[in-house]
Amino acid sequence: MTPQRITLVTLGVADLAASVAFYERLGWKQHRAQEGVAFFQLQGSALALFGRADLAADQGRPEAALGTGAVTLAQNFPTEAEVDAAFEAALAAGATAIKRPEKVVWGGYSGYWSDPDGHVWEVAMNPVWPLAEDGSLTLP
Repeated sequence: MTPQRITLVTLGVADLAASVAFYERLGWKQHRAQEGVAFFQLQGSALALFGRADLAADQGRPEAALGTGAVTLAQNFPTEAEVDAAFEAALAAGATAIKRPEKVVWGGYSGYWSDPDGHVWEVAMNPVWPLAEDGSLTLP
């Protein structure tokens, strides 16, 4: 049986160096330089940045046009102020605002931005999802 987990999320990017620079401007630290791919250690998992053409080839479908926007990555924060700060930090790093943070119908506070390759990130505060001190989430 496959464990219910995600250990690595890989984003296809147009320009690896530019994407690495963007995430570094967010304050993220690249784990180790490797030819053609960049890894960022996350809390219990990792994020990889991989050139789109190379990613399609690695998947065994070199002619595939890999898209963006159909998946949202999210970061939850304990307060609305921290959501606002994270949103502004992303814009300062070069993100594009999609929706400024606001109170939402499900009772929380949420906004969306995209990275330079169009990958969508949500920053949110969910009052019914308490976060651990280290920021990790366990669904109630």
